[in-house]
Amino acid sequence: MTKKDTQLPTPEARLSQKVNETLETPVQRRTFLKVLAGTTGAGVAAAATSSCDLDAYLQDHYTELTEKDKEKVFARLARDAKKDYGRDVEISDPPPIDGASFAFAISLSRCNGNRRCVEACVKENNQSRDPAIQYIKVLELDAGTFNLEKGDMYYEGEVPKKDKVYLPVQCNQCENPPCVKACPTKATWKERDGIVVIDYDWCIGCRYCMAACPYEARRFNFTKPAIPTEGVNPHQGYLSNRIRPKGVVEKCHFCLHRTRKGMFPACHEACPTGARKFGDLNDPDSEVAAVLREKQVFVLKEELNTVPRLFYYVG
Repeated sequence: MTKKDTQLPTPEARLSQKVNETLETPVQRRTFLKVLAGTTGAGVAAAATSSCDLDAYLQDHYTELTEKDKEKVFARLARDAKKDYGRDVEISDPPPIDGASFAFAISLSRCNGNRRCVEACVKENNQSRDPAIQYIKVLELDAGTFNLEKGDMYYEGEVPKKDKVYLPVQCNQCENPPCVKACPTKATWKERDGIVVIDYDWCIGCRYCMAACPYEARRFNFTKPAIPTEGVNPHQGYLSNRIRPKGVVEKCHFCLHRTRKGMFPACHEACPTGARKFGDLNDPDSEVAAVLREKQVFVLKEELNTVPRLFYYVG
């Protein structure tokens, strides 16, 4: 054996090896918080868990929960809703539909910027009223242009305005979602029916997913959601419209508590102009499949290869 054979790795090589090992190791939520405490102090880790009780903190990832586990979790969430908002709620957990591939198509010719979709989404999905959280934003653009950076989402007055067009934007439910890749705790993932979901009890609020999303479709709960008792929707899904805790990220989920039961999303039902088309891409009789067959559709930021399931068309 030569001296060269017994030579120790250089510091650079050891560092590179350590980085590669770290990147290849799956990160669990509790491990992440333990590392956080060791690097920035126990106070930070305590703050990260102060908004949820011990049962929620010790809860397994959604994909590891048994049916009995879910019964306990759903009962806890119902108790919390009753205590915090004075409303009896029921938590469901409809599974993905085998063979389905849900998608939205929006007609820019028919959308007149009335924002009924936004209002319906807020009510259906138990979004905070103050500070306001809205999954859908509608941009007002100059007709003949398509510069999203200059779109106005705070427009006022009667609509539609002359020489203006309106572009609703929400989660694109990407086939190749960058938010999923960015999440260090696997709190967000894509289901087999194409819907990207979040396990709110596993989200640590790092907001990496928000930075990764090119559509600015995710929202962060800085405070406990402010929802009046009479405004709470009691029909809730664990991975969709249940009331989220403070300190987590949330977003559109195609109203999976409705769509997986054969209903349309709330925004679709509320649209007075018929601009929204929803359905299963694999069902040739669905309205969204018909749009893709008959219209020339496009997606936002196609060059990023996220492969969105939110299509736009004219007509």
